[in-house]
Amino acid sequence: MATLTARESGQVDAANSSGRTPVVFIHGLWLLASSWDRWATLFEQAGFAPVAPGWPDDPETVEEARAHPEAFAGKKVGQVADHVGDVIGKLNKKPAVVGHSFGGLLAQITAGRGLSAATVAIDPAPFRGVLPLPISSLKSASPVLGNPATWKRAVTLSLEQFKYGWANALSDDEAKQLYETFHVAASGAPLFQAATANLTPWTEAKVNSKNPERGPLLLISGEQDHTVPWAIANASYKKEQRNDGVTEIVRIPNRGHALTIDSGWREVAETALAFVKRFV
Repeated sequence: MATLTARESGQVDAANSSGRTPVVFIHGLWLLASSWDRWATLFEQAGFAPVAPGWPDDPETVEEARAHPEAFAGKKVGQVADHVGDVIGKLNKKPAVVGHSFGGLLAQITAGRGLSAATVAIDPAPFRGVLPLPISSLKSASPVLGNPATWKRAVTLSLEQFKYGWANALSDDEAKQLYETFHVAASGAPLFQAATANLTPWTEAKVNSKNPERGPLLLISGEQDHTVPWAIANASYKKEQRNDGVTEIVRIPNRGHALTIDSGWREVAETALAFVKRFV
């Protein structure tokens, strides 16, 4: 069992003592748990108890993360999924789970383990069985996949790389502001895990989409996302549709991969919230 940070333990204790249904927010690469702060406030105002675990050993702040980028190196999908499971295991109620990008993949893994009451996966990274590899997705991942040595390293995107992969639907000013506010280094390993998932039967980037305990699932896709284009999100949806539970997909117009943190975050958050409220 991974140990929870003081912040994570505090959020779990607050959720348990509130008696409310928890919502667990899972971030992906190049962000920290604090990227969910506005979402947490919105869900709390709607009567839920927010819990936003970090990845194991994540720095607590963007400033700290930038001072110690090496802290992110070597994190893998399975390790993070197990940590999220440890956090959920300390909650008194089965939570809703919301994840973005690799956090969206982790949300689907969590749901496939039967740990979620309702799940929202936003622009989720692909898992084993999801076959499309659009050019824009490969280009977005090229800062990592272009160099095999980055498997064991932490990688920081340049502003230009961030603009292409995350902020292509935004003005240059907003792209720069998001980059300066939220962007931190990320482990290279998960991108290699996702890229090789269909070649590796024992991959950690796999989802038990047929588990009858999976619960309701919504996938949200940003129409202009370069990193996880519609082809990937829709292929994930088709895999998840094999489940007997409710499986839905929504495409949000004119939005890129930064849709959870950009100026239009509330539209995405309210779409997720409306889905969760239907089932929890």
